[in-house]
Amino acid sequence: MTRIVLLSALMAACASVTPNYDARFGDAVRAARISQTINPEAGKNPDPASGIDGKAAHETILLYQGTFRKPPPVVNVINIGGAIGGSGGGGQ
Repeated sequence: MTRIVLLSALMAACASVTPNYDARFGDAVRAARISQTINPEAGKNPDPASGIDGKAAHETILLYQGTFRKPPPVVNVINIGGAIGGSGGGGQ
């Protein structure tokens, strides 16, 4: 019986604190997003691509898409200080 009373008291205490947190939930994310946005009115600009011509934009898109078609070159890693596969000396 004591556990039930204690549990209900703890739940009541948590219920009184939660609305304070819920009222500010997400404020940090919204503040970070606002501080990282250069121009909040950019979506209202009728000419969003000013400063770049069509040919340059087309070539840029083709180069970008090409990075997904051809994998990057393989990089050889030199393993210093250890052997892989069990052929690395030792006392057997």
